[in-house]
Amino acid sequence: MCGIAGIVSLSPDARVEPDGLRTMAAQLVHRGPDDEGFYLDAHGRCGFGFRRLAIIDVAGGHQPISSEDDTLWLVFNGEIYNFRELRADLERQGHRFKTRCDSEVIVHLYEQHGEACLKWLAGMFAFAIWDERSGQLLLARDRLGQKPLTYAVVGDRLYFASEAKAIVALPGVPRELDPQALHEYLLFQYVPAPHSIYRNFRKLSPGHYLTVPAGKPLRKRARAYWRVPTPPKFQGSYEDAKARLGELLTHAVEKRLIADVPLGAFLSGGVDSSIVVGLMRKLGVSPLRTFSIGFPDARYDETAYARTVAKHFQTEHHEHVVTPRAREILDTLAWHYDEPFADSSCIPTYYVSQWTRRSVTVALTGDAGDECFAGYDRYRAARAAARLDVLPRPLRRMIAAAAGALPHARPRSLGNRLYRLLSAVGDTPTLRYLSWVNIFTPALLRDGYAPHVRERIDFDRPLRWFEGLSGGAGQSAPDNAILTDFHSYLPYDLLTKVDVASMACSLECRSPFLDHELVEFALSLPLEWRLGRHGGKRILKDWAGDLLPARILDRGKMGFGVPVGEWFRGELRDLLTTRLTDPDSICTRIFHPAWVQSLLRAHLSGRSNYEHPLWALLMLELWHHRWQPTGL
Repeated sequence: MCGIAGIVSLSPDARVEPDGLRTMAAQLVHRGPDDEGFYLDAHGRCGFGFRRLAIIDVAGGHQPISSEDDTLWLVFNGEIYNFRELRADLERQGHRFKTRCDSEVIVHLYEQHGEACLKWLAGMFAFAIWDERSGQLLLARDRLGQKPLTYAVVGDRLYFASEAKAIVALPGVPRELDPQALHEYLLFQYVPAPHSIYRNFRKLSPGHYLTVPAGKPLRKRARAYWRVPTPPKFQGSYEDAKARLGELLTHAVEKRLIADVPLGAFLSGGVDSSIVVGLMRKLGVSPLRTFSIGFPDARYDETAYARTVAKHFQTEHHEHVVTPRAREILDTLAWHYDEPFADSSCIPTYYVSQWTRRSVTVALTGDAGDECFAGYDRYRAARAAARLDVLPRPLRRMIAAAAGALPHARPRSLGNRLYRLLSAVGDTPTLRYLSWVNIFTPALLRDGYAPHVRERIDFDRPLRWFEGLSGGAGQSAPDNAILTDFHSYLPYDLLTKVDVASMACSLECRSPFLDHELVEFALSLPLEWRLGRHGGKRILKDWAGDLLPARILDRGKMGFGVPVGEWFRGELRDLLTTRLTDPDSICTRIFHPAWVQSLLRAHLSGRSNYEHPLWALLMLELWHHRWQPTGL
């Protein structure tokens, strides 16, 4: 795992200078504390900067790395889990290797197949290859978006990096805030790719690549080499599927154990992370170290379940408790998340990464188990709401209006869940699902924006994007919701959260459920095998019946949340109100001050629950204070 950066000239007269590469690499030390390296094309057309976190071939895996004739140069962030098989095949074709690292395989694979090399790679990655002979740069990102890659065109140069901070650190690079991207952040709690919070910046989308010829203006757009599939349905029996699931999941865990450094696992006590730990034990990992975090609030605390799993598999278990003193790290998080980011579970993710890094360098996780096997409650809600679609729309709208009478101020309560379900039954399936995952509603934002902001926003663009993410009319409502999450919530929220929080602590995270072959298999299964009558993960739990304790298999889903609503009424109250009402705050520039005050009063009095919108505003303020963007 590493931090990569680079510059390519878009004009015959512009030369890349080494000082810029060093400035960029210096911003990525947390991603790569073990080593650094640089490359500069002899004609000044392209240059790379690199920071390394040594995982495989600790002594020999220095980057940038070149082909045998030094005409191809690579910087690479991530892990290629099938590199040994690829290497053996390439050696049979006459390629000769000088290291044992997975990065060198990419160079030879590109030499053999060109851009088509991407279809052969299994893993998580973001990389850049410079071809001296053709004068062309290739940027690429893994299928599901585990590793980030940002780029920007400024004047006659294109800059790219693992994190935007490496680009904005350069003199003369503008930090102009994009109001449309800001609007989408407030809707979704993240800025979805390919857009960025800064104008003229872009994020390479998952499963995409971009070719950049040196010496010419950038004309091409990024292209997809893989998309989340809607594959043909599995043709075997339920028992056949369980057997295949076991093979794929075991192999996915086994591949992610390749490392020349100590490794462990995050353990929440949920089904997904418990399965990963159980398979690590079955595969002989020793010592098996597990790491958990807890909360004083029992509604959010899973440590008792984690202890049950740790005891069952005899792990070396570590756990810590997160308190509202987390305010001490909020400015740190605002620096690491280059864009405003409002998933409050980045706090425990950062803490568990920090504590885990004291013992190991690599941690396996259970990320994406819910998307693969329909684990979220909102998939059940999508199925239930779809059944109500047979009712006349006027009747559904009456039900939605009546839902407001339900007590719903308390998060995670039955009243809150019923309110969220019924209040959206009058909408189309797309709008309904958007209402379940957004932070602010479009209508609430439209009311709150100051006129000079409102007039610069296309309110329909996020809806058009969201409508294009699902499988369409041929898919069931839950399947469409799952596909939507694979294209949005998973890469831009969950995977961004884990990548940034873990790399802030120089920790590499790997998730077996993100193995693309496992994803393709899971999405080929009939929905009823994943989303059972009583909840999600039916086939996964059935398969794990002989692996996990019954207490873990039978427990309800809790989620990885943080009690920020209570924190805002307690220890974080002063921080929240001071930041959001300061005359110099960004909120006072983009919103009507009375609108912000109304949200604060409603939440702090307990009349309404605005914990997520207020958290989004607080993180926006902290990000804005740290990065000082221009505009608005």
